[in-house]
Amino acid sequence: MKVILLKDVKDQGKAGDLVVSKDGYARNYLIPRGIAIEATADNLKKWELEQEKKANQKENELKEAIALKEKIESITVKVSAKGGSEGRLFGSITSSEVALKLKEQYNIEIDRRKIDMKENIKIAGITTVDLKLHPEIQASLKVEVSVE
Repeated sequence: MKVILLKDVKDQGKAGDLVVSKDGYARNYLIPRGIAIEATADNLKKWELEQEKKANQKENELKEAIALKEKIESITVKVSAKGGSEGRLFGSITSSEVALKLKEQYNIEIDRRKIDMKENIKIAGITTVDLKLHPEIQASLKVEVSVE
């Protein structure tokens, strides 16, 4: 029996998948508990429309990520921190500070967890930081650190 899953089911599929399930399992477990619905003609039409919507939404997110990548790679974020005469900072610049300065200077809001810094920045100068904008898109942001 073909069913459309409404929730994730172990060994069957994820929510929104069209799967073939054993008749007894579908009729006695999945459908009564609201985990799945039977794949009738009407339900299949609704499911296909929803799949189209999801595909369009993913395509739009990808386009937005590409545009944001181009914008980010053309800018440099300036951060100042206290440091010594040799260019070493007393503290360090974290991903949170980079995200804050990016928001302040260019009005681009990026979650700090999407900023991929191997280590915090501890030396003055220009450093390149990777940003994960989308599962398929990564951008490089230049961070210019100056000593106060």
